[in-house]
Amino acid sequence: METLFEHAGGNDGLHRFIEIFYSSVLSDPVLQPLFGAGRPEHVAHLTAFTAETFGGPDTFSREMGGFSRLIDAHRGLRITEAQRQRFIELYMAAADRAGLPADEPFRDALRSHVDFGSQVAMQNSHAETDDQLHPLREVPHWDWPAPSA
Repeated sequence: METLFEHAGGNDGLHRFIEIFYSSVLSDPVLQPLFGAGRPEHVAHLTAFTAETFGGPDTFSREMGGFSRLIDAHRGLRITEAQRQRFIELYMAAADRAGLPADEPFRDALRSHVDFGSQVAMQNSHAETDDQLHPLREVPHWDWPAPSA
């Protein structure tokens, strides 16, 4: 069965998507405070994370610090629900602009991926102790149509 990674156009399709998404985040007044001026490596990291989540190569875990780095990146940000919802909105809009597949099973998986991930990030952004972190400690793996993590 085709993976979500393959269906999205592999690394090229996901990189194009994440570039568009990241550009929109950096110019958005609701989200820009979380991202500041941005980081040059952010597109590569988010692309690799998404690729791994969708059944592609495990570059994020092997070469980019893995999930523990992602936890550290969100700690202390104190993400609001409004920011989380805006993140989802821009993510899905970027999928349209990048020309990602529009079929319902893929878009359902994409939406559940960003919804779940943004909930984890929001919880971790408010955690003052390790016990308050979301229990997820490794890159989740998404399939058709729901996560298997």
